[in-house]
Amino acid sequence: MGVAEEKGTVPVRGSFAVDARTGEVGEVMDVIEGTVWLRPPRGGCEWEVPGASARPATAGEVLSAKVAQANSGQRWGR
Repeated sequence: MGVAEEKGTVPVRGSFAVDARTGEVGEVMDVIEGTVWLRPPRGGCEWEVPGASARPATAGEVLSAKVAQANSGQRWGR
């Protein structure tokens, strides 16, 4: 069990998380054996993040990601 899992901070499927390595926000698609799979809010390829490098996104971070998506002219989730 990783440090993040022990502290109960591993994000859950359907929530939003931050890849602490890059600062990028993504929707949690799955958590498999301590690896968190994130997808960009506007869709695209998933990427994997070690559980210790993923943390739940704050409301402000999710809002910022949604605003950036809206400004891109793409629909949310596509």
